[in-house]
Amino acid sequence: MGDLAGAMVRLRPAIRDDIAALARIRAAPEVYQRWGGGDDLTTTVAEDLADPGTRVLVILYEDRVVGAIQWSEEADPDYRHAGIDIYLSPEVHGLGLGSDAVRTVARHLIDDLGHHRLVIDPAADNHAAIRCYAKVGFRPVGVMRRYERGPDGTWHDGLLMDLLAGEMT
Repeated sequence: MGDLAGAMVRLRPAIRDDIAALARIRAAPEVYQRWGGGDDLTTTVAEDLADPGTRVLVILYEDRVVGAIQWSEEADPDYRHAGIDIYLSPEVHGLGLGSDAVRTVARHLIDDLGHHRLVIDPAADNHAAIRCYAKVGFRPVGVMRRYERGPDGTWHDGLLMDLLAGEMT
């Protein structure tokens, strides 16, 4: 897979040389609160990149790494769909880069890979992320109660959102 171009961002497959930059972004309190990853984020990011079931792309803005977006696919033909996750450096929050990156990956998953349905599952209290995904066309499906354990060890609700081909804005 080559690079994907959005309106403001460029996405390219993550490589080993990106691990330090991504670990720094994951260490930012605003990102760590949502993504966690333990004490050794360098190892965590390296493991993410090595996961054969997940494709990780770096998000480039003005030629610098500002985050990562990843997807995984359910291959069973009766349940085929793809799921997306994203994190961005707090330095670029509010610029529209998140929705641009999500829209770019969604377009690739639908147009190039033939998915008819995409899912994303932000924390139910992550209103900025929910607004970001709604801008792309994702709709709330329902709250998944006590869905994920946060870095503080407590369980938090998640919001399942989906996007059907043809609904992207």
